[in-house]
Amino acid sequence: MGTVRKRKLPSGLIRWQASYVDGAGKRRAKLFDRKSDGEAWLVEIQHDVKRGLHTPDSLSPTVKAAAALWIKRCDEKRLEATTIQSYQEHVDLHIAPFIGAKRLSDLAMPGVSDFADRLREAGRSPSMVRRVVQSLGAIFREARRRGLAAVDPTAGLDLNFSRREDPRPVIPTKAELQVIIAGATGRWRPLILVAIFCGLRGSELRGLFWSNVDFEGRQIIVSQRADAFHKIGRLKSKAGYRSIPCPPIVINALREWKLVCPKGALGLVFPTGNGQVESHSNIAKRGLNPILMAGGMTVREPALDENGQPTINRGGDPVTRDAPRYGMHSLRHACASLWIENGMNPKRIQTLMGHSTIQMTFDTYGHLFKDAEADQKAAEDIQVRLLGS
Repeated sequence: MGTVRKRKLPSGLIRWQASYVDGAGKRRAKLFDRKSDGEAWLVEIQHDVKRGLHTPDSLSPTVKAAAALWIKRCDEKRLEATTIQSYQEHVDLHIAPFIGAKRLSDLAMPGVSDFADRLREAGRSPSMVRRVVQSLGAIFREARRRGLAAVDPTAGLDLNFSRREDPRPVIPTKAELQVIIAGATGRWRPLILVAIFCGLRGSELRGLFWSNVDFEGRQIIVSQRADAFHKIGRLKSKAGYRSIPCPPIVINALREWKLVCPKGALGLVFPTGNGQVESHSNIAKRGLNPILMAGGMTVREPALDENGQPTINRGGDPVTRDAPRYGMHSLRHACASLWIENGMNPKRIQTLMGHSTIQMTFDTYGHLFKDAEADQKAAEDIQVRLLGS
């Protein structure tokens, strides 16, 4: 049972003390300037206690302290170094500066929504805000596991960002893919072909072993990846472990490449010249980008100086330059689009792409599953029903 009583502090000030018994049977209290504030707080607290959703303020850590426990847990789970580094950046650059001093018990869904709004006002992109809020949710879930939080206020939160941004991935056209394939020569040809026809992620290409290439079965078995630190490790999710069929052009290119491929202790399919793990930047700069530039697949973008700042000409205008229109990940998107066009169903696409959920597949490629002929037939049927002809 809860009570609100008047208390005179040693300083002589009058305050109202709201007290209650928590879920563990321990009496707890909090002081308020006004009786009505104490009564309103008590009603909310008792409601949460009955539902088993209450954590006393004295037991609730700050967001910054809870974030440290989460990062520690990520390390214990042996997540990839790049993943932990990304999470740590979310904490250090976005979470701690804004709400690091708040206690978890002080943050409800409106507070998280306000935090997201403040991030946007501070110049963070919508995608970055979403990722940071996801990390905040992970912090709360780890705190719940430890008994330090009762709820995750990010669950079910609608950030309500503008829907004007086109969520569809940028995909090369068939004509552009033909130019890319024609321009891929030497050591880059088999890599480009595997990317286009098998849809491997960049990290999966860099970590592919020859033992994962089944020439007889004409398939590639994806079972490991190379991270940004050039370390071979596990895939990020169970869904990533998969077998991908290869068309003849890929199998033939890999057979030819294996004869001259640099040898190394790892047995990599696409290694450096001395057999080590190739870097993603080198694949882009020396492999894909020259093909795109030669094929005219470019966009204009600001030219940056050595400090990463836009270069300004004498007239005060920004200097622009031609840059590659696509990245390696665009070839993965192209592969998915070709599979979809060939009639593969969404569940099969999910499996081949290594997506953890079917929702991820639909969010990325849902617009490609349209049946143009069926849509046109439906439009004609509507006209006939309305006008009779």
